[in-house]
Amino acid sequence: MGLMKALGGHLRPLDRELAATLRRLEPDTPELVLAGAALASLAVSQGHAGFDPARPRQLVADGIDWPAPDDWTAALSASDWVATGGDGRADNRPLVFEGGLLYLRRYREYEQRLATRLHALAARRPAAVDEAALAPVFDALFPAGGSDPLQARAASMALRRALLLVTGGPGTGKTTTIARMLVLLVAQASLADAPAPRIALAAPTGRAAERMAGSLQAAAARLAATAGIDPAWLDALPRSAGTLHRLLGTIPGSPRFRHDADHPLPFDVVVVDEASMVDLPLMCKLAEAVPDGARLVLLGDPDQLPSVEAGDVLAAICQAAGTDDGCAAGEASAATPATAVGATGDLFEHGAIDGGSRPKPPLHGHRVHLLRGYRQSAGFGLAPLAAAVRDGDAHRALALLRGGTLAGVHFHEDAADPLAVATGLLPHWRALADAADPAAALAAAAGVRLLTALRGGPQGTGPLNARIEEALAGPRPPLHFPGRLLLVDENSHRHRLFNGDVGICLRDDDGTLLAWFADGAGGVRAFHPSALPRHQSAFAMTVHKAQGSEFDTVWLQLPRNEGSRVLSRELVYTALTRARRELHLCAGAEVLRGALGRHVERVSGLHRRLVPDMGGA
Repeated sequence: MGLMKALGGHLRPLDRELAATLRRLEPDTPELVLAGAALASLAVSQGHAGFDPARPRQLVADGIDWPAPDDWTAALSASDWVATGGDGRADNRPLVFEGGLLYLRRYREYEQRLATRLHALAARRPAAVDEAALAPVFDALFPAGGSDPLQARAASMALRRALLLVTGGPGTGKTTTIARMLVLLVAQASLADAPAPRIALAAPTGRAAERMAGSLQAAAARLAATAGIDPAWLDALPRSAGTLHRLLGTIPGSPRFRHDADHPLPFDVVVVDEASMVDLPLMCKLAEAVPDGARLVLLGDPDQLPSVEAGDVLAAICQAAGTDDGCAAGEASAATPATAVGATGDLFEHGAIDGGSRPKPPLHGHRVHLLRGYRQSAGFGLAPLAAAVRDGDAHRALALLRGGTLAGVHFHEDAADPLAVATGLLPHWRALADAADPAAALAAAAGVRLLTALRGGPQGTGPLNARIEEALAGPRPPLHFPGRLLLVDENSHRHRLFNGDVGICLRDDDGTLLAWFADGAGGVRAFHPSALPRHQSAFAMTVHKAQGSEFDTVWLQLPRNEGSRVLSRELVYTALTRARRELHLCAGAEVLRGALGRHVERVSGLHRRLVPDMGGA
């Protein structure tokens, strides 16, 4: 059986059509080239930037008699459809074979353009810092002995970097760090009699953007009571955040945005939260739209799930950047003395950031990884479990879960029906329909969420939401009913509703059933349910949809099939770290072992391009 025939049931119609087009245009095209083209297309749909002929089982695990990698490489290198690295005609061919990977040309270009732009941002140095003038501001923002030295270091680096990554696990204070960093940048401009920097806040989803803005406002409110902080500096901070698509300016029917390299964004500082969710094409377009002379600050947790679309961009950038000298665990306090801020100005430490004669990779010294956790309540013992899951240590994770010593963490071993175990879920959702007002209902709804790994199957969101709807509204429930939680599935700029936004159906004062959503400024907006963009129930959500959100209590239901390719340590880690106060995990031991033993691995050449001494172009 030929390779294309063997692949038939595994390919999408789009993948098969690409191969068929190449064959139609050139009937003598070798089957290995046709199969490679189809698999390069399939790879993108599975989150990879390209196809690795040496590891085809990453895409198709079933028993196929795969050709030897050398044979595949020879066929691709000789094909007129395939450009090789450095080939001047690469932009005229649909495929590029480079660094051992076969790309659809567009995705190779995204990698190359992103690497080029990040190198340019990393190479630029902002104007000189008046350390003596800013030292008192540093003292106020990062008091000696009363602040995280790594947060102070991040703010210091922001003064001297046009590109900065602030990473860390959930609740490590990334947004708090950004609030103080922005105040510092505003103060720097004010003390130099310059205009305040124009600042944009953005995130991949509407919900993440809303949470980012709320966190920044809360941090600014805390700083308002801090001596030495001019209220005018706080007034210069942005009050809202938007999605990346809204920031860049979506053009209906086009993959392009209104803002690009030729029409850059009108901002001096662009801050992006939840950067792990940003895919390769979007990160490329964002970086190119950042104007020369502006700063790009990326926040995120590289241990979370990568983007649904192609690429694991944040992880590749973090790997290329490493952590700044002295920022690794165990060295933080020595390298970043919070007590040395004052008149000495040591926190601006030229040597620690730029020092050393040994050549550094272009992104070296552009990342701070925060370590101290703040999000979870003092009585919540999630941290040891999160660390075990992040490390893929199933033995330690199960011991912690079964030991029952983690406050607020509950293990419902082998439970396959969360609605049978979670006796409080249905009463909680029933009470939403009787909330005092839509804002109160939305706030209460965010207190508890049921998360799943899959959409289908008995433990998937589809069947679970259907059962919940019947329990709340009776057999054959209407499409919309009071108390129904809604999850928007697509962006609608006309409604200012975005993929991931959560709303609730409630009656207004006239008895009309409306769908209510937060407006991002503390209020709510109402829509007739029939006018909404595509949506579904949000009582149960997939972990991917919940990424960028947080809840007081999380119920996580894993499927019973331990072989599901969706399960991974990143999925479990992302899910359980959505919880602020309480976690309930419903899973079998073998399913959990299988998940923690599976690491999400994306095929990409971005790291190679970001670190030239490893062969990057």
